[in-house]
Amino acid sequence: MTFAIEIEKKHVQKSERVKSLEIHPTEPWILVGLYTGTVQRWNYQSQTVEKNYQVSESPVRSAKFIAREKSIIVGSDDHFIRVYNYTTDEKTKEFKAHDDYIRSLAVHPILPYVLSCSDDMMIKLWDWEKDWACTQVFKGHNHYVMKVVFNPKENQTFTSVSLDCSMKMWNLSSSDPILELEAHSKGINCVDFLTCDDKQWLITGSDDYTAKVWDLQTQICVQILEGHKNNISALAVHPALPALFTGSEDGTFSVWDATNYRLLNTQISELGRVWAIGFTRLEGSHMLILGCDEGMIMGKIVCSESTPEED
Repeated sequence: MTFAIEIEKKHVQKSERVKSLEIHPTEPWILVGLYTGTVQRWNYQSQTVEKNYQVSESPVRSAKFIAREKSIIVGSDDHFIRVYNYTTDEKTKEFKAHDDYIRSLAVHPILPYVLSCSDDMMIKLWDWEKDWACTQVFKGHNHYVMKVVFNPKENQTFTSVSLDCSMKMWNLSSSDPILELEAHSKGINCVDFLTCDDKQWLITGSDDYTAKVWDLQTQICVQILEGHKNNISALAVHPALPALFTGSEDGTFSVWDATNYRLLNTQISELGRVWAIGFTRLEGSHMLILGCDEGMIMGKIVCSESTPEED
């Protein structure tokens, strides 16, 4: 028996270009970062926009919940990080974080830390218990740093990817990388961890139209995911299902079996290029969220088993 996935379109929310998505861990909220400089808090149960934050006149490329602080943190192209209390909607902090566009933020799962990365080629660590002091700067990339992600298995480490075609692993205590891979022939836009039992892989998505699966122990590429006809602009590993998702500037998204990397499905987004991918549950079903040029799509993930004859 093999695994199959279909996406049934549930809801389309038209808006300006969606550059980031973040799903709250307990509330029915999606934090939507828009190219217009606005951040929306969207309730996926009522399918309504509950709050608009007019953050900046520059694009927002990353917005995250800090749920244990009842806050959101936003990075934008004006080089600033802003923090809001989502209970009172008060802006609690605003500071210049970088010398160029802020591409990505990552919130530490336990410690009071946030990582930011930028077109200034820097990665910075911020401590909100020290009034958002910068406690570490990570240098090593020589082009825009597009994404930072904490390692879910070893949260003292994180990974970064860049338009310099490299993927790097870092320890929070050192400004130098602990691992470097020339991972693609063109710039890398996105990265995520795939963990199964005690084994861990990294998935990278690139402007060379491919995603690659990397064995972290051997530092070898074990699979190339091919099929997209333009840059891979987003990817995400599903937290519960054995599936990973890629989104592309070709206007499609693909679903891959995370156990054997077989392509399960490719669909057209219908809202243009895909910039962000997220997951949640609604009424007992797994849901896929896509952020695109013309808004957001929420679809039901339908899993089934098929015999080889049906493949």
